[in-house]
Amino acid sequence: MMAWLLHFAEMVLETGRDILPIAAIIIGFQVLVIRKPLANPHKIGIGFIYVLLGIALFLEGLDMALFPLGKLMATQLTSPEFLGQAITAPRTWQTYGWVYVFAACIGFATTLAEPSLLAVAMKAEQISGGAIRAWGLRIAVSIGVAFGIALGTFRIVTGTELYFYIVVGYLVVIVQTLFAPKVIIALAYDSGGVTTSTVTVPLVTALGLGLAAAVPGRNPLVDGFGLIAFASLFPIIAVLGYAQLAQWLAPLPSKR
Repeated sequence: MMAWLLHFAEMVLETGRDILPIAAIIIGFQVLVIRKPLANPHKIGIGFIYVLLGIALFLEGLDMALFPLGKLMATQLTSPEFLGQAITAPRTWQTYGWVYVFAACIGFATTLAEPSLLAVAMKAEQISGGAIRAWGLRIAVSIGVAFGIALGTFRIVTGTELYFYIVVGYLVVIVQTLFAPKVIIALAYDSGGVTTSTVTVPLVTALGLGLAAAVPGRNPLVDGFGLIAFASLFPIIAVLGYAQLAQWLAPLPSKR
């Protein structure tokens, strides 16, 4: 217990060192540029401590649970015992069908739970006058992430180049942008960013690294990363497609 407390204290100190520049910039602008005292400095100090402890606990949780869990799941799903074949038996991309299913489920569930996506979806429904439903937008984004993560795991298994998927994907986005309702384009592009937040990134990163380490012939440093790019790209495609369907069913308000 004492060893963990010492380790956590070191984590808190490292976190404080990382976020101290942010606090210094905000306080510096408030005092030197705006030239007004901080409102409720006591509450700000308490809030800073909460943020410090929260980030430290979050990072500790990643090391203790999420990263090992992702690696464990990837190892188990790719083990010869689970796949039902000998260790020396040749493997193809079809061998890892359950990996793609698991990746899609993880992508869908984590995205649906993203607080940032919930906030954006609620605002989108409010501003659009109900033409864009918050629940429908969340489902569309989650489906996009699910497909993207599944495709990303396929890339890891096959060892194909990342740039091919990204280039083709953004070409699709460009074509969709030409035909999608203008009032949804900015929201669709933002949807790719809100999906890569506190819930999705740790699990997806752990899955990618664990899968690259478990699949024979893959390098975690070369093949393990890149799933976040898929999680950012395919929600844009999904939201633009959802917007076109929404426009057919209930016309969006015209741009002012």
